[in-house]
Parts: sequence; C-alpha cells; structure tokens
Amino acid sequence: MEIVISGSVAYDYLMTFPGKFKEHILIDKLEAISLSFLVNSLVRRRGGIAPNIAYNLALLGGTPKIFATVGTDFEDYRAWLEERGVDTTYAKVIDGELTASFFATTDQDNAQLASFYSGAMAHSPSLSLYDLETKPDLVLISPTEPEAMDRYIAEAKEMGIDYIYDPSQQIVYFDGDTLRRGFEGAKAMFVNEYEFELVRNKTGMSEREVLSEMDFLVVTLGEKGVAVYQGESVITVKAVPPQRIVDPTGAGDAFRGGFLTGYRLGWDFQTCAQMGALSATYCLESDGPQGQSYTIEEYVQRYRQNYEDGRLDELLNN
Repeated sequence: MEIVISGSVAYDYLMTFPGKFKEHILIDKLEAISLSFLVNSLVRRRGGIAPNIAYNLALLGGTPKIFATVGTDFEDYRAWLEERGVDTTYAKVIDGELTASFFATTDQDNAQLASFYSGAMAHSPSLSLYDLETKPDLVLISPTEPEAMDRYIAEAKEMGIDYIYDPSQQIVYFDGDTLRRGFEGAKAMFVNEYEFELVRNKTGMSEREVLSEMDFLVVTLGEKGVAVYQGESVITVKAVPPQRIVDPTGAGDAFRGGFLTGYRLGWDFQTCAQMGALSATYCLESDGPQGQSYTIEEYVQRYRQNYEDGRLDELLNN
C-alpha cells in the first residue's frame, strides 16, 4: 500500500529556564511587560506531524511519502529521513523561506512560553494531489495550514483517493462545517477522546451520526488505550505500560504510524490498534518525537509480551 502523508514539517527549538516565570511577572505591569530569560540548555529536534508519522511507519518497514512544503534549511533533515526509509520526493522546498519552527522555553514548574513560525508551511496550499506522480492507495490528511487541508480533502474526493482525516491540533480553529467536510466520505478519522467531543459539539452531530460518515473511527484514550469504532462494533485495546516516561511529544503521531503499519498490511483493527499503542509507548520512552529506535524483531518481541497475537510473525518476513 502506497501511503502519502500530508501535514506540517518543523524544527523544534526547546530551551529550559532554571527558574520560575511567575517570579518575574508583575501582574500590575502586564501592559508594559518586557522580559528576557537566560536559558541553560537548547536542543533542536526534528519534528512536524507528517515526518513524525512517516518515521514510525519506516521503523516498521514501510516507505511512506511526506507531502509538505519545507524551507531551504531542510536538506539535512531530508537526508536523515531518507536514510531511515522515508520518501521525501514530495517535500517541496520554498525559496527564500525557512522550515516551520517551534520555539519553546520551559521553566522549573513546567510552565512554558512558546512561539510558532509557520515559514514554508504557509505555502502548503500551493501543493496539489493532482501533482502526484502516481495515485496513492491512501492519503493521511493531518494538521497543516487549514486552506491546504481543505484543498487536499476536496482533491482526494475528486480523484477517488481513500483518505484518513486527522484534524487533531487544528480542531480548535475549525468550525463545524469545516470539520464535517473533512470527515464526510473519509475512510476514517483519528482523534483523541477530548477532540472527539469537540467534533461532536462543533458539528452538533451525535456519535452515531459522525460514525455513519466514515468506515471506521479511531479514538485514542491516553493511558486508557484506544477505541476503534466500526458500525455497531467497538474494539478497545489497552495501552502498553512504559518503562519510563521521558517525553510525551509525538506519542499520538507514533500511534498513527503503528496503526497504519497494520492497516497497510491488511490486518484487523485490533492488531492495528495494538501496534499503535506499542509505537506510542516507544515514543513516550524516548527524547523527542523521533528519538525512538528499535529493530522489527525487538518490536515483535515486546508486542508479544503485551498482547496475545501471533499475526506479527508476518511483519518479520514482510
């Protein structure tokens, strides 16, 4: 199965402040606030939803293609992804722009001050599914510029391409009509538990009405696991307990990569969800959304420690 993943591509610049922001904020002087914090660490991580998901698919033997706009500073990132099996053919460089960037400073209380620069991502509406060299089996439409998401949805429907709608972080910016256009006719939708309630509230639709618009719905439940809805049936899968939690960033993207691996191999939803849960836990245990690394043999062994399912033998020979 050829999978194309649209969505953001970004660098994350993460800093730590060895104090507390609240000790330097004067409530009665907020109209004239002017602060500068001396940080004691800075790391730059590869991020963005599209490559995060693609990276997890590639870890499990897939060759996903990312579909996004990137800046002139992307070439090192491109080489890194290609070395790990991600196809960046459709990562379009925008001249004169930098790749989208997230800047965050975290203090000792885990309070955070952050800024996001969209950079090349602002040009994502210029991409068109009609420009793909071959018609993919599946397109995942994940968060990027809203105008771009609307365009990809419309084009997927026009071209008869199966797509999965993944509005996640953009749900708070979308109105009910926009969300409904996204999942009407979609193969499936990925959301977490809270996001699903937002979708229902914004569209005014019942759970049954939302489900009727797609083949299946995947709702992640955090430490409670995941639920997959299809018609009248609901499959629930427990989470895989992490050995330790290092960083939760990207766990949802990792889940999607694991789930889509099972899906591209034609496996049942329970196996897909279990694979997603395991991939998410690997991410929780790592530093950053692409910090995890494992062999397929290691993955299968840990899967068997948590779930009674022999299907993953096929993954070893895939």
